[in-house]
Amino acid sequence: MDITEGIRKIFLAGVGAVATTGEAAKSLIDTLVEKGELTVEQGKALNEELKKSAKDKMNRHVTVHVVNEFKDVYSAVDKMSKEELESLKERLNELTAKKDEAAEDMPQEAPQETVSSEDTGDGEENPDDPAES
Repeated sequence: MDITEGIRKIFLAGVGAVATTGEAAKSLIDTLVEKGELTVEQGKALNEELKKSAKDKMNRHVTVHVVNEFKDVYSAVDKMSKEELESLKERLNELTAKKDEAAEDMPQEAPQETVSSEDTGDGEENPDDPAES
């Protein structure tokens, strides 16, 4: 065997190894990308499921009590601390001021004139009306 033939074979073996490695790397990268995409999709689905689950649990375990009667409000005020009462007074004053401002901004209705059946609107007397005679 000739030395050039040996070098040639070694060179071709190296090129073959690079080509095989490139194909294997491409295959590996494609596989990793597919798995990554699946993982992202699974993560999205899991996130939606967790949101729904948390919302359901919150709806089951959290109750909201709405105060509809003033006696409940009065009993709540009776239990307030001095600081809470001061805060409530400030809030009530703010709301009262806002309502007063809103009432001032509302246009006032002009008094409407009433037309009696005696007045024909043309300034002439009605001959059928005995009160005008």
